[in-house]
Amino acid sequence: MNIHEYQAKALLQQYGAPISDGRVVLKAEDAKTAAGEMDGPLWVVKAQIHAGGRGKGTFKEADAGEAGGVRLAKSAEEAANEAKKMLGRTLVTHQTGPAGKQVNRVYIEDGAGIETEMYLALLVDRQSSRISFVCSTEGGMDIEEVAAETPEKILSFSVDPATGYQAFHGRRVAFSLGLEGQQVKQCVKLMGQLFKAFVEKDMEMLEINPLIVTDGGNLKVLDAKVSFDGNAIYRHADIAALRDESEEDPKELAASKFDLNYIALDGEIGCMVNGAGLAMATMDIIKLYGAEPANFLDVGGGATKEKVTEAFKIITSDPQVKGIFVNIFGGIMRCDIIAEGVIAAVKDVGLTLPLVVRLEGTNVEKGKEIIRNSGLDVIAADNLKDGAEKIVKAVKG
Repeated sequence: MNIHEYQAKALLQQYGAPISDGRVVLKAEDAKTAAGEMDGPLWVVKAQIHAGGRGKGTFKEADAGEAGGVRLAKSAEEAANEAKKMLGRTLVTHQTGPAGKQVNRVYIEDGAGIETEMYLALLVDRQSSRISFVCSTEGGMDIEEVAAETPEKILSFSVDPATGYQAFHGRRVAFSLGLEGQQVKQCVKLMGQLFKAFVEKDMEMLEINPLIVTDGGNLKVLDAKVSFDGNAIYRHADIAALRDESEEDPKELAASKFDLNYIALDGEIGCMVNGAGLAMATMDIIKLYGAEPANFLDVGGGATKEKVTEAFKIITSDPQVKGIFVNIFGGIMRCDIIAEGVIAAVKDVGLTLPLVVRLEGTNVEKGKEIIRNSGLDVIAADNLKDGAEKIVKAVKG
């Protein structure tokens, strides 16, 4: 689960991190009041979307200008005008894709005098199964280029869970960033605050880009991007309340309400599979035979007829889908339950797309019998290879 920058900053501020004063604006008529509550002399106006690269982004609408999703203003009135220009318009960045994202929230904050920009992140290192610090002296909008062209400028190290965060971790970050004097002490304290927030709130990633040294010589969190472990949200009612459903893919949002693991992709073949490993294999073999999967969808081991029906509806709601491949290996999941769900869904949505079904495992013969007796135009497959070949052939003509 992702949250907006202003929400991430408010959360980090609860742990003592140094944050600029700011206000979120949801309605254009509130922009002037929000900007007027800050002293200036510089205001920063930031579009709030769940995507990076806002500073280099462009708005689709011509009258929004080409200044990007992060703008400077020298008066409260100017800041309010910039906020009004952004609200309701579509911002396109390298992370949103060409469709972009509509800006429904704008964050106005006090400007900061910047002496140095740096990069900092905490994340879960899946190789070591530990929390890792990642930092670089090359902070700012071009961190992706730094990672690609000069990776030696990026330091990464993990924290042993047996000891947890220690002061020497903070000093290691500080020295790698070239900090001196009081800045080192500030860094040790700040890294401890961030690590504590990361652990206590079950974060998956905490990215600060940039972390700055102000013209007064102090550290400040100038931007913040936070994502949380979705499996742990039930433990954090305060975090769950920060969810902005308008930022999520409607199909993924619908899937989450039925406890389905669904991720939208760009292909033309919809997939409904049980088990993440089998789902990945299904996507791979579709690509092997010359097509692209339209989604990842794992219905899980304990899916009901109703859940399967909803999964089918979500797949068919994607206009890119030209055919559907149902690939079920029944262990805990019974093939007859899947078959009943597929039949119910096909009748409900009036499916006209090619449908290939491969069933194997528990109650497989019963499942196949249900499909054979349904009177529906369903293509049966004997195995994974056969199913992939048939659905690709059906879609490609």
